[in-house]
Amino acid sequence: MSPQRLRATTPVAIADQARKSLLAMFLLMGMVSMGWVPRIPEIKDAIGLSNGQFGFILLASTFGSVTGAQIGGRAIHTFGSRRVTQVAMSIMPIGLAGMGLANSAVTLIISLFVMGFGYSLMDICLNSQGFIVERIVKKRCMSMLHAMWSVGAFLTTVIGGSIARFVSSEVNLVAIAIFAGIAFIPAAFFLLPADLDDHDGGEEETSAKIPLFGKSVVPLWGLGIGLLGCMIAEGAASDWAGILLRDDMGYDKGVNASGFACFALAMIVSRLLGDKTLDRLGPAMTVKLGAYIGGVAWGVAILIAVPLSQSHPLVALIIINLGFIAVGFGIGPMFPAFILAAGATPGVAPSVAMARVGVIGIAGYFFGPTLTGLISEVTSLPIALFFPIVMLFLSGYLSRTIHTEKDRH
Repeated sequence: MSPQRLRATTPVAIADQARKSLLAMFLLMGMVSMGWVPRIPEIKDAIGLSNGQFGFILLASTFGSVTGAQIGGRAIHTFGSRRVTQVAMSIMPIGLAGMGLANSAVTLIISLFVMGFGYSLMDICLNSQGFIVERIVKKRCMSMLHAMWSVGAFLTTVIGGSIARFVSSEVNLVAIAIFAGIAFIPAAFFLLPADLDDHDGGEEETSAKIPLFGKSVVPLWGLGIGLLGCMIAEGAASDWAGILLRDDMGYDKGVNASGFACFALAMIVSRLLGDKTLDRLGPAMTVKLGAYIGGVAWGVAILIAVPLSQSHPLVALIIINLGFIAVGFGIGPMFPAFILAAGATPGVAPSVAMARVGVIGIAGYFFGPTLTGLISEVTSLPIALFFPIVMLFLSGYLSRTIHTEKDRH
């Protein structure tokens, strides 16, 4: 039987097939994008980089992501999201393999740029597809898609960490790259075709090119800064949880990883439940409650648990992990909520609007942990973590910029 005969013929059936493809694509995207995380120390030491040099080199992925996002929105508007995805899914594995094989700072910089470029290109494509799938089937699925990204990221980091003593980083990352490069092909087969993905804005007149500043893009900047806040908090929680528990609370290797594990698992659960939450409360209220409750719980946990850790370590460990659970649960559905709102911006093609909002948020994810670290140098890490908490509160405040069909009722 020809593979083409497996494709559905009605729009709703095609969209349902696309939803299943998107679940697999987000899972693979999470695996590839986070596959190198447990091997970072080895790669850094193998090239002989100091912390400062390594932090500077990481900016290459930021520049790649910004470039990919700017090109991606316009490319999708012109060629359709499935065709652009086919390009992106060949770029990401190359970047990951290059990161594993890098033997100099230059090759690592190039590989990080390629990975960042391919990642943002695919991220915009898949989010654009998810936005249109929701519109066709009239049912939420965006949060579930991002839950699959979280599952993929969690699995690849756990597996990579568990085999680190037996398998080299080169073999580990090249193996993931080969697996994903092959798996992407069938996973992308049922994505929405160009005649259904509304890449050109459909019947509504939309623009593929928008100014950086001006009255017309004020709503996108509001959404972008709101997304920036929650991405700064997510990045800080991911990168600094283990260090907080080890250096400021005195927990040994293994136990200090419990903070990130609780945060990551809470994000997965909240995203699995997120579609129902978004449908019931609306994206704006979901962001507001998640930001304020998660931020308050995280801050209170730090204030209580850090000084308590010296006298009552078990109680302090439970309290700090409850804080990470609360903030992970709150942040989980926020990215999908802001992206949905961007796609609904009148007069702008969904892919272009998502690209503009997404690139602002991506900047927060990469720069946020660095700023937190700089603040900790002149104060302390527990104090510095109140910077991402404040940014999370800013996201809650900017939930008022979210206007989707659900929020208007």
